Amino acid sequence: MTYFLEYTIPAAAEDAGFDFPHDEINPGTTIPLSETGAETVHTTELPARTGILGATVPEAKLEAEQLILHSRASEGSLFFDPSNSLQAGVGTLVATFSEGRGWQDA
Repeated sequence: MTYFLEYTIPAAAEDAGFDFPHDEINPGTTIPLSETGAETVHTTELPARTGILGATVPEAKLEAEQLILHSRASEGSLFFDPSNSLQAGVGTLVATFSEGRGWQDA
């Protein structure tokens, strides 16, 4: 079965955030910010969608919880998505996790 965890990664306390070059002419091109004349987009958090290994919902929840607890994220949503899409919100919401409250089934 294919599960995906969607969560938000906040910037570290010592960081002001994340900066990305915005270049509509060369999308997908990655170069150091100091070497680009493109406008810069600044954000204080990054959305993430990560594949989770697990044959059952409890296995997927355990794996997803470990990922959240070992990152700067504090909550996330677990989706079942047999299409293996990297698009946010695709699939069936299985449960949500929040530090301190644990899992809430959908």
